[in-house]
Amino acid sequence: MVRALRRPCFSASFLNHNITVGRYLISPLPKQLACGAWTSSVSIRSGAGRSTHDRVLRLTRTFHDSPSATAYAVAEGRNYIGHRHPANHPA
Repeated sequence: MVRALRRPCFSASFLNHNITVGRYLISPLPKQLACGAWTSSVSIRSGAGRSTHDRVLRLTRTFHDSPSATAYAVAEGRNYIGHRHPANHPA
């Protein structure tokens, strides 16, 4: 009997792109669709122990590659918590 290997429903590339901004941990979650395009979600976690709160935003834009989807998810996570990236918004 041959057992089919199941692909994970998310890309493991997000593991290296977690960032901490103040008290938040932003984790992009890129995912490849059946058509070959990429989409993403972003997890925004705060707190510790029993007070941990994790919000996951599913984003609707599609991209041609995983790095673009990852960068978009990080930017949207920063935007959600009200923290703009200094390289994109000079003082």
